[in-house]
Amino acid sequence: MLSAEGECEEDFLDLRLTQGGVAVTLVALDLGNRSRVGTSVGSPFGGEGQQQLSKQLPRVWIGYLLSLATLAAMIVAVEKHPELASGELVVPPLYLFLAGFVTLVYWLVCVHRMHVVLAHVPEWKHPVSPVRAVGFHFIPIYSLYWLYKWPGEVARFVNSKLGRPALNPAKAGLFVFVSYAACLVLGPGGLLLLFVCLAYLNEWIRRALAGPGGSRGDSRTPA
Repeated sequence: MLSAEGECEEDFLDLRLTQGGVAVTLVALDLGNRSRVGTSVGSPFGGEGQQQLSKQLPRVWIGYLLSLATLAAMIVAVEKHPELASGELVVPPLYLFLAGFVTLVYWLVCVHRMHVVLAHVPEWKHPVSPVRAVGFHFIPIYSLYWLYKWPGEVARFVNSKLGRPALNPAKAGLFVFVSYAACLVLGPGGLLLLFVCLAYLNEWIRRALAGPGGSRGDSRTPA
């Protein structure tokens, strides 16, 4: 029988293997482990275990590179097909579509990985499982509310661990929702904003995992 430590390491191994795949593969792997991922798993490492969890947070810098690559593809596409800017060309070139698709998939991978970390925080049962965090983005209309909902739950985790209202749940949700809306308006240029949101939440999760006061002794008022 595997120990709690072994289960934790296996889940993260599954996640690393899915980063090169698509969202469908990611969800399928997680469904096979939902009995463990969907609930909080105690860590035998104590404080050191939480420090290890912070190292498992998504690598947002990869998303920045993908967003810039998508923006570059958009610039090239507009130069080759001026009708794309005027809206006359409905179907984008294949390279632009693939760049944007891969970037959005990686954003979902980051959201999934963030919630896997939260699901393994000792003495904490996160209300949003990794599968729900990703899957609810595909529900028409409700997905707009979901963009506001899950960041708020992340903020509540941060506040609970820090023992103070460090991150406003409503503002965290609004930040992600507005960034998504900007992505719809700005196109590839707006993808950067989605990863800025993830980087912002990542930093607060790191502080929460470091314990009361945060990893840098932060004492700012609520965001």
